[in-house]
Amino acid sequence: MNPAEYLEAVKTRLLTEPLIRGFQVRRERSTLADAHLRVRAILFDGSNLEFSEYVQRDLDGVIQVVTYSYNWTDSDGGLIKRWDNTPHFPGLPHFPDHVHDGADDTVLPGVPVDIFVVLDEIINTIGTIDNSSL
Repeated sequence: MNPAEYLEAVKTRLLTEPLIRGFQVRRERSTLADAHLRVRAILFDGSNLEFSEYVQRDLDGVIQVVTYSYNWTDSDGGLIKRWDNTPHFPGLPHFPDHVHDGADDTVLPGVPVDIFVVLDEIINTIGTIDNSSL
């Protein structure tokens, strides 16, 4: 998979995911070696997911997410959860990956994630929807 194909896979998931009511690509760039995508999505429950991913293709042709931020907020803009790997919590296990929990305003150790993992976690948190109720 090349970086452009990865971006297409992300956009396909966004288009076909019942959880997502709509989305806007705010920035998109790809080369043979890397890509960047920034998206704002509105979820079916009125919450929002804004995310940014910068990916690179390694020597074996595997796409690696290098930097990421996934910011999930409620309809009023209050933080629900943010996953990112900005290196500002060096004391946490699995540095620089961490999670901001909006429920109790804490920062927890994280693991490397991508948009597919984050969407799956959001689905597990708020549940799936019945398409007939839309």
